[in-house]
Amino acid sequence: MSGHLYYLMGASGSGKDSLLQGCRHRLEHSHKAFIAHRYITRAADAGGENHIHLTESEFELRRDTGMFCMHWASHGHLYGIGKEVEVWVNHGLNVIMNGSREYLPKALNNFSAITPIMITIDSDQLRHRLENRGRESAKEIDKRLQRHAELLHQMPDSTLFIDNSGALEQGIETLMDIITHGRTTA
Repeated sequence: MSGHLYYLMGASGSGKDSLLQGCRHRLEHSHKAFIAHRYITRAADAGGENHIHLTESEFELRRDTGMFCMHWASHGHLYGIGKEVEVWVNHGLNVIMNGSREYLPKALNNFSAITPIMITIDSDQLRHRLENRGRESAKEIDKRLQRHAELLHQMPDSTLFIDNSGALEQGIETLMDIITHGRTTA
């Protein structure tokens, strides 16, 4: 019996981490689901997601010894998903993860039971959230918004979309509905 991988994607600031945190509090034993941690070469106290911080050397050692089932580089950091995700899925468990839009083709190739889920948000709201974070210049934010718009049009037909422009609770409900009912269409 095989489990399922729910592969969340979206621009930085779209609310992926808030949706995952909301689901984490609602998942019950009956969901047979875990939320995968990402291993990132970004300080654990940098804000945002609950991730496992690795130095670049630690990351490279894990990558080079096959400890990741997925890994990519983005915005000056290295990101990895531990091999445990494959074990969980192979044991019939469902896994929800924060993935990379650019890595999606490889993930689709590596997992047969996978649902890509794109988190969208109104571009003005996204700009506002990114500005409030204060991590990037206006020029960097413009680049992020442009990249997000381009990648939205490159998603495979199997992608589900969750609009996270409204109340966070609504986005959490939609994601939980997909996970709970095994839906493959929103």
